[in-house]
Amino acid sequence: MDRSLRRFTGAGYDKGRPLLVQAAWFAVLNLLFVRWWFPARWRPALLRAFGARIGQRVLIRHRVRVHWPWRLEVGDDVWIGEGAWLLNLERITIGSDVCVSQEAFLCTGSHQRRSATFEFDNAPIRLESGAWVAARAAVLRGVTVGRGAVVGASAVARRDVGPGAVVTTGASA
Repeated sequence: MDRSLRRFTGAGYDKGRPLLVQAAWFAVLNLLFVRWWFPARWRPALLRAFGARIGQRVLIRHRVRVHWPWRLEVGDDVWIGEGAWLLNLERITIGSDVCVSQEAFLCTGSHQRRSATFEFDNAPIRLESGAWVAARAAVLRGVTVGRGAVVGASAVARRDVGPGAVVTTGASA
């Protein structure tokens, strides 16, 4: 198939806020939110100011990137590790007592591979209470990580992970 990215339209995708709000968030994200010197205790409040629903006792380390705060819901007692990236073109819902470790990648965005114009194929992500997305793991669009489940270090969750299940990259040493 010949792909024509020039004809990409993004049809049907709504960013959820006006351009001015988007620009303000990107400025705040890059000038304050991701910086090591910006106090961790202020990050939840800053996300709330841009429309995120954030629970109590949420720890967000530095270099965490959140694409659209208004599409983020986080429960209580959640840890989000240094360098994690929440590419939430669609909603990301994180239950309570969840750990998203260092440099984990939660990606709600994708494209229709059979579309000549490579149109969006986005879907939300849900991390249920007690889940753990370990260091450098990825959770892809449309996936639910069940209660108490683990996506191990560097593993990729391409489909739902059942409650208590463990996804790893392969054989252990």
